[in-house]
Amino acid sequence: MCTAATYKTKDFYFGRTLDYEFSYGDSITVAPRNYELNFRHQGKINSHYAIIGMAHIVDDYPLFYDAVNEKGVCMAGLNFVGNAVYSKPCDDRQNVAQFELISWILCQCKDMAEVRSLLDNINITDTPYNEHLPVAQLHYIICDRNDCITLECMADGMHIYDNPIGVLTNNPPFDIQMFMMNKYMSLSPKQPKKCLGNNDNIDLKYYSRGMGAIGLPGDLSSPSRFAKVAFTKLNSVSDDSEQASVGQFFHILNSVDQQRGCCEVDEGKYELTIYTSCCNADKGIYYYTTYNCHKINAVDMHRENLDGTKLIAYELIDKEDFFFQN
Repeated sequence: MCTAATYKTKDFYFGRTLDYEFSYGDSITVAPRNYELNFRHQGKINSHYAIIGMAHIVDDYPLFYDAVNEKGVCMAGLNFVGNAVYSKPCDDRQNVAQFELISWILCQCKDMAEVRSLLDNINITDTPYNEHLPVAQLHYIICDRNDCITLECMADGMHIYDNPIGVLTNNPPFDIQMFMMNKYMSLSPKQPKKCLGNNDNIDLKYYSRGMGAIGLPGDLSSPSRFAKVAFTKLNSVSDDSEQASVGQFFHILNSVDQQRGCCEVDEGKYELTIYTSCCNADKGIYYYTTYNCHKINAVDMHRENLDGTKLIAYELIDKEDFFFQN
């Protein structure tokens, strides 16, 4: 289970949580402009936009979970188990395997107009990476600072939804998630007004701060996390400095952190927030925290040789570093 969100101050930010019971071994990965991308059905692309993101690298190939390219287009894949259905290759469209979809889009699209155009002629296939890595059941959030969409492939075909909230979690499908938001339209960060029957004889009093948000869910289900992050993001306030913006973004996603022990997926196995990311899409900086290290660490793609030919990868810092003030 995962949660993704967008946030805009002076710059545009994008990130996600990855919630699972184990890690495949992930690294912050930069694919420079001249790293050869070899696609299963579309051949090789030798020159493309540089990409930075979180990836599991297999055979020197980055399987991106979430990433941003140097032009500020962002994309993440989130679990969509039970609903995601991909196609067999066909002759009349561009066939792209599910595992390479993020690379395919980010390597060649400079904005969402080009993303939408590319998706008009795409067929996302059920081609596995290999026999050890089966096809992942995912849906996607794709965005830049001006536009955001959700992409879902299901049994009845591919669906592209405008995503005005800029949030994505998991099941149910996105259109149902958006419909379910109707029941939260009365939520407000302000204290509620007394309107129960408009009867002044009923003595109702505030008994706590924060009563405007009463009814906002707090469980770990996908619909609840969708509503929680949407409310938190849409009511979020920060100044436009990098420190404040990045810090606030982590606070938004931390509102749906999963703690070990609260979500048992199998006997003795617990889903937890393995990492949380925040990309400054305008500057190409990938910030992250992990379950075991809440210090915000960062990799700046523009400090690398973006005209290179080799992948650049940084292991996650996953050990807390305490700072004693005395």
